[in-house]
Amino acid sequence: MPAFLARHYAAATDVERRDDAPAAFAWRGRRYAVRVVLDHWWETAAWWVDDAAAAGDLGGAVGDDEREVWRVEAVPARGFPVVVELGFAWASGVWSVMSVMD
Repeated sequence: MPAFLARHYAAATDVERRDDAPAAFAWRGRRYAVRVVLDHWWETAAWWVDDAAAAGDLGGAVGDDEREVWRVEAVPARGFPVVVELGFAWASGVWSVMSVMD
């Protein structure tokens, strides 16, 4: 049995950055301050899902589907800390709350 459960979301959010890392974000009407960055990685879409490749157009820009993911421990003004995965989609420039771990 896992030590935690993760709830997955795709909720757009505003993120404040400091030194290129998330420092705070808003989610469900609350502001969360990032205590610590636990992990950071990049994800790309599966090559077989790419519409341009399926249409035979292989001249598309590399990295259009890249997403930067940050796993952070954050705390609201009042409440308990949570572990959240924040994602930044480079193609659209949108931040989102991807998952929350209990």
